[in-house]
Amino acid sequence: MTARTFTAEDYAARMRRAAEAAAASGLAGLLITPGPDLAYFTGYRPPADTERLTMLVIAQDRDPVLVVPRLERPDAEHAEGASAIGFADWTDNEDPYSLAVRLMGTRGRFGVADNAWAMHLLGLMDAAPQTSYAALSRAMPMLRAVKDADELERIAAAGAAADATYRKILKAPFAGRKERDVAADLADLLRAHGHEQVDFTIVASGPNGANPHHEAGDRVIAEGDAVVLDFGGLKDGYGSDTTRTVHVGGEVAEEVQRVHDLVREAQQTAFEAVRPGVACQDIDRAARKVIADGGYGEWFIHRTGHGIGLTTHEPPYMVEGERNALVPGMCFSIEPGVYLPGRFGVRIEDIVTVTEDGGHRYNDTPHELAFVA
Repeated sequence: MTARTFTAEDYAARMRRAAEAAAASGLAGLLITPGPDLAYFTGYRPPADTERLTMLVIAQDRDPVLVVPRLERPDAEHAEGASAIGFADWTDNEDPYSLAVRLMGTRGRFGVADNAWAMHLLGLMDAAPQTSYAALSRAMPMLRAVKDADELERIAAAGAAADATYRKILKAPFAGRKERDVAADLADLLRAHGHEQVDFTIVASGPNGANPHHEAGDRVIAEGDAVVLDFGGLKDGYGSDTTRTVHVGGEVAEEVQRVHDLVREAQQTAFEAVRPGVACQDIDRAARKVIADGGYGEWFIHRTGHGIGLTTHEPPYMVEGERNALVPGMCFSIEPGVYLPGRFGVRIEDIVTVTEDGGHRYNDTPHELAFVA
């Protein structure tokens, strides 16, 4: 099924909500540069992220305006949300920061996209020294966190495509092949199941499994290896991200099975903790307690989860200190793991959304240790 195209009114509604939330947070406005935030608010993805300033100015007391280089304005005017914004263009012999400040105002604190170039932020500070700035992920971490029905539909479809990829890869040969070859199979399968972008295909075999972000390489996968498979990307613009740990051959070392069972219990316990009003950090605590009680707490070396949407990693994060409460429509990963240096690793990951009375998984492949040839 083809996802519904977002309309100009969809984008306008997002900008209105953001302007209201910014004002409620004490911000004079939001400054959105090329990246996922600009795509979220306008549908515009510039042909290149260059030194030329492109910036959407959102504030409650004025219409949203996109500052854009004149040579790129035709592309911007073809974005899905173009009719919901105004345009202020500039040429290479003009100062874009003075133009931006005329739209922003010369005073106040602004939320700025995390991936804004430092040179652009410094240019704004020079043009308006009485302004100040805060990273959006800190000032408004919930900005894109709660998904609407169309976004949830896309995330569900991306998760189903990742599940189909996993089912197919279980039928592929592992023993005697290099990690990079299995990773290439995963990428091909994600694309075959509708992903327009593959962000990562981690294939971490044997001792490489103890590195959570191992880059698939030339190690030859051997009989008896535990192999961590973590893969994802974008389908219809929204993310998938799933991890399963498989075993090459049917004879499993006792500790590999024990650790896998412990991680599976931690993942399930964290999922059962999901419900509206619970703090993000409590999901991390739920998973971490199981692994600590099982004797492997020092080897769980990352947060339990991260948000997902237009990017495969985004706020909010399921980590100690993150006190924002879960809200229906939030989507995030639950991915506890144990990593034993020089030996093996285990991770199990699903994408979850918060419902009115609990949580719902967007991945339905079994969590049990799967066996591959």
